[in-house]
Amino acid sequence: MVIMLIKCPECELQISDKAAFCPHCGYVITKSKVYSPKRNQNKRRRLPNGFGQITLLKDNSLRKPYRAMVTVRKTQDGKYVQKLLKPNSYFKTYNEAYEALLEYNRSPFDLDKRTITMQEVYERWFEEYRKGLKGKNSERTITSAWAYCSSIYDMPISSVKVHNLKDVMENGIYTNLKGESKTPSPSTKEKMKTLFNLIYDYAVANEITERNCARMFKLSKNVLIEREQLKNSHIPYTDNERKIMWDNVINETSWVDVLLIQCYMGWRPQEIGLLKIENVDLENWEITGGMKTKAGTDRTVPIHPRIRPLVIKWYDKATQLNSEYLFNCTDTTTHRSSLKLSYDKYMHRINRLIDTLKLNPDHRPHDGRNTFITMCKNAGVDEYAIKKMVGHEIYDITEKVYTKRDPQWLHNEILKIQ
Repeated sequence: MVIMLIKCPECELQISDKAAFCPHCGYVITKSKVYSPKRNQNKRRRLPNGFGQITLLKDNSLRKPYRAMVTVRKTQDGKYVQKLLKPNSYFKTYNEAYEALLEYNRSPFDLDKRTITMQEVYERWFEEYRKGLKGKNSERTITSAWAYCSSIYDMPISSVKVHNLKDVMENGIYTNLKGESKTPSPSTKEKMKTLFNLIYDYAVANEITERNCARMFKLSKNVLIEREQLKNSHIPYTDNERKIMWDNVINETSWVDVLLIQCYMGWRPQEIGLLKIENVDLENWEITGGMKTKAGTDRTVPIHPRIRPLVIKWYDKATQLNSEYLFNCTDTTTHRSSLKLSYDKYMHRINRLIDTLKLNPDHRPHDGRNTFITMCKNAGVDEYAIKKMVGHEIYDITEKVYTKRDPQWLHNEILKIQ
């Protein structure tokens, strides 16, 4: 560092040009300001490629005439796709807009997360999550649960609090195509909670938000109690209700056929639509299928003599349609790909059938399976045979490991049902 000597204005003795006061007389040295030309705030600096765009709007009445657009992606033909810079899009000067774009491109996600909505986060998450799903049923479960969350669609995720999520689960409303409003059932609330957990796990992992609101609360005790009550509230179809079903069997395939098949074979609702015609053995009168548990997967169930004509009708229909599945939604008005019978479609059609036949309106899709178990027990069917046919785990080691049953055993047992 170079030190120069100057004269003190008071005593005129030499002092350092760095001195704050004169060491001889104590005079305070006031340094002259160095002239720095004022920078032209509107002098334009060139934006790097891909940073975005600044446009001067041709409207003299605007207080902030400079509009900033950010580049979000590049198309296959090399063109930039842009959107307005958020949270502020308009600026007084070009350089203010430039600085904002510069800051955005330093950390675009950090600025984006201030305004990104729950709907946008859901779409980003679902786009990734759906890649690991096995079928449309799983997707439909997610979209059905999200349909009740419309009140938070447009809320920035940064402003969503725990009470907002709880409120949606308790008071969320879904309006179907008929204009009917529905509130979430206990099982739907459980699915919504799981959905929130997954969305927020994704948001935290991708640094969209720091707080995982979904993990800060659990399902309320009332929801858990109500859910368990509904699980245990299956109502078997009465003798009179089954008579009404048989009285309404027609020559063509109908959904009363499917309900009767469930009542005489014990399939779960979600298993019925997955039964394949290649696994329907019309020589030995048995069907192989099932899912959910180890005991329930690929189990073989005899076809009771009373429902054999019904199974044949649906088998022939599936063959005509060149479908791999036994049951198909031929009453649909949409694309052929929607012929497959999903749980939701089965529930909708059975509910409509219950209403048409004026059966107990409290019946649920699982009640046909419950009816089969009840009919078996009332007819004195062997307890292990029931478990084999409905896919329940057998914990008795002697029966499970050491007992070898004759293949005809299940057929003989199911014939006990009249």
